[in-house]
Amino acid sequence: MMNLKQKDKYIMLGLNIAYYRKLNGFTQERLAEKLGLDRTTISKIELAVSGVSLDTVFELADLFQIPVIKLFDFRE
Repeated sequence: MMNLKQKDKYIMLGLNIAYYRKLNGFTQERLAEKLGLDRTTISKIELAVSGVSLDTVFELADLFQIPVIKLFDFRE
């Protein structure tokens, strides 16, 4: 369950995931296939409707070939 106090951070994480997904030319469907997830799960993560596991964050960083910290680089 997502902590409402942390909602803004989930939103920023979702935006970063969407940014790197698009930068790498993935659709939500293709990214979901690569990660073994449903497309709706990717959509919910990007829209901050649901949280994301650290395992998935690590897999995303590997797939995007970026340091994990880049996904948590929240610009103001």
